[in-house]
Amino acid sequence: MSIHPDTRMGAVRLRVADLELMAAFYERAIGLRVINRREGAVTLGPAGGPALVDLAADPAAPPRPPRTTGLFHLAIVVPTRPDLARALRRVVAADHFLTGASDHFVSEALYLDDPEGNGIELYRDRPRAQWRDPDGGLRFGTVPLDVRGLAEQPGTDDPPDGMPAGTRMGHVHLQVGDLEEAGDFYVGTLGFDLMVRIPPALFISAGGYHHHLGLNVFYGEGMPPPPDGALGLHSFDVVLPDRTEVERMGERARAAGIAVDEVAGGLELLDPSRNRLRLTDSGG
Repeated sequence: MSIHPDTRMGAVRLRVADLELMAAFYERAIGLRVINRREGAVTLGPAGGPALVDLAADPAAPPRPPRTTGLFHLAIVVPTRPDLARALRRVVAADHFLTGASDHFVSEALYLDDPEGNGIELYRDRPRAQWRDPDGGLRFGTVPLDVRGLAEQPGTDDPPDGMPAGTRMGHVHLQVGDLEEAGDFYVGTLGFDLMVRIPPALFISAGGYHHHLGLNVFYGEGMPPPPDGALGLHSFDVVLPDRTEVERMGERARAAGIAVDEVAGGLELLDPSRNRLRLTDSGG
């Protein structure tokens, strides 16, 4: 049974060493705003919400070792191409630099890392009517992005203020230890739809979106998880339409022998690579 077509991605939680440095980066370079600040933690999103990035301080946490499972990048989608051009201007104005820029045919994307090495994608979707090739297949690939053309997008020479309303978490891309196991978990158990298989990666979604989750073994199969409590990804939210859908997904996971924990706002479980996800509803 497929996951509900209205499923979307929610907040990504990161364990960080330097909370103030990281919060300032997500404000200045990414354009998010502080939604909530509490002892040892900051939640950020576009003005008025929703929450997209939650930072929790743990200065004593060990670094995430190279070639371990975890976050490849979190991907924030903006409503329009001019918004993406403003995002580019904002990154430049913050004296930060890109690690890449790609045209994926379904979208245009900018890539960078935060100060602690967590990958970030900033992108805009092309209209869904342009996503399919003449045979009906998803037109998904990678070519270099025309960054100069994006930077010269008309009407974007205004000051690079914060992310606009409508900005959301578009997808989360994970490094996994075993691609087939990860596919069995997310597609076979949770019911996401397989959209694209481009060895060594899978791209899966709900409701016909090009992808809500990317799963890769770019650095080889068999990567171990990082030490418990390491810096980097703590968890990410999969947002379902209501509590009934949350419970239904939890029951599917339990039936497959997966441990499911009750947490504030939803259910928490680990994928086979020990990436932690929380099933929550749109009110959680």
